[in-house]
Amino acid sequence: MDSRLSLSPRRRFLTRSACGFGMLALADILASADPRHHARAGQNEDAGAGRDAGPADRGLEAKPPHFRPRAKRVIFLFMHGGPSHVDTFDYKPLLQKHDGESYPGPMPALIDAKPVLMGSPWKFRQRGNSGLWVSDLLPHMASVADELCVVRSVHSRGQSHGQAVGMVNTGSDNFVRPSVGAWISYGLGTENSDLPSYVAISPASSHGGPRNYGAAFLPAIHQATVIGANGRLGSGKIADLLTGDGAATDREQLELLQRLNGEHLRRSGGDAQIEGVIESYELAFRMQRTAPEVLRIEDEPQHVQQLYGIGEKATDNFGRQCLLARRLAEAGVRFIQVSSGNVWDQHGNLRGGHEKNALATDQPIAGLIRDLKQRGMLDDTLLLWGGEFGRTPIVQGKDGRDHNPQGFTMLLAGGGTRGGYAHGETDEFGYHAVGDRVHMHDLHATILHLLGLDHQRLVYPYAGRDFRLTDVYGRVVTPVLADAPA
Repeated sequence: MDSRLSLSPRRRFLTRSACGFGMLALADILASADPRHHARAGQNEDAGAGRDAGPADRGLEAKPPHFRPRAKRVIFLFMHGGPSHVDTFDYKPLLQKHDGESYPGPMPALIDAKPVLMGSPWKFRQRGNSGLWVSDLLPHMASVADELCVVRSVHSRGQSHGQAVGMVNTGSDNFVRPSVGAWISYGLGTENSDLPSYVAISPASSHGGPRNYGAAFLPAIHQATVIGANGRLGSGKIADLLTGDGAATDREQLELLQRLNGEHLRRSGGDAQIEGVIESYELAFRMQRTAPEVLRIEDEPQHVQQLYGIGEKATDNFGRQCLLARRLAEAGVRFIQVSSGNVWDQHGNLRGGHEKNALATDQPIAGLIRDLKQRGMLDDTLLLWGGEFGRTPIVQGKDGRDHNPQGFTMLLAGGGTRGGYAHGETDEFGYHAVGDRVHMHDLHATILHLLGLDHQRLVYPYAGRDFRLTDVYGRVVTPVLADAPA
């Protein structure tokens, strides 16, 4: 009789409970030893190949893109809450001219605002050689305007935060779907086998929380590893379980856990989530050698830390997140999300709230762009900046703006995009996207395209159908590409 099947009550308890220690998807490796994993991966590959579906599920190992990529990695600077486009990058002279007058256009349902126009409290100026319009609210980002690709005609679904946050992070406003980073991890794998492919730095717990950086039905290995701005892994981190005095002791602990987890996997009939945990432990062990050095931002020269505003009260926290993102990108992480926290939601006190948020994020973001450029990384690192929606040009309460998914702005920089370029437009007051409209599915298709992935071919079979990030929609916004005709 197989000794592994003859378990004492104590060992049976450990077998049942071992997989409850953590579900962090950090990883790659051990499931490759299970023949059932190969069978499933082979089925995915065969099914995908028949429809030219793209990369098969082979864990986190590096996978070839569909075509030559312009970018190798993405840093998503998520301005949670929704910054106002008409106060940052979408200059509307008529909004200023008719400040305080009645809004003449149609208003969406579920809007809690007065039909009265409210001009921006900040002046707009043309910046850099390109002449991009940027307001005085963001002077540091204005100084790198020639690196920015401003998409002023984004529109999305979801008047509420929960819906719109789901759209920007997963492509769905009402279903649990894999996050953008999980799809990229699934499609390309990692550039560094000792680090996760996808990292979320200080993500918000509100408006969907983990679903916004999760893997949903993709293998659990592709969900984000969560770390804080100080470089510490989030609560429940697997590495905490490996607390031996040396590498040999740690390895013994890991092997015991993996044996227990392997038995649990066998009894479950090959549950993908359990398999993801097994993979996670193995990479967590490898991360003990690699991650501490990558996460130690104190090793950066003082002038680099100052570039990000580290050491200054207003900018220290977000500056650390941005510098950490650069170090992770440099080390081979494919997708890094940096969240501002849900701070841009100014239903009232627009001036005070937006000024506080801009003070915290403006210098670190411009510093990140400059740092990437001086290291030669901006060419193959795609930066994405924006929130789940914009704000209304009409007033809410005394001096606020309500949610506006009908038309807003998101920024791209580097990674094969056109710098100093503005694409699309909203109407004369900035309420609705009207020219060269870009749906969130189009934005996601474009991000994948810049990484060398065809959004129509990057699919995953689940529950009897093929799923993709863009559902059955999406088109690549070719004018924002660096080599697009002028």
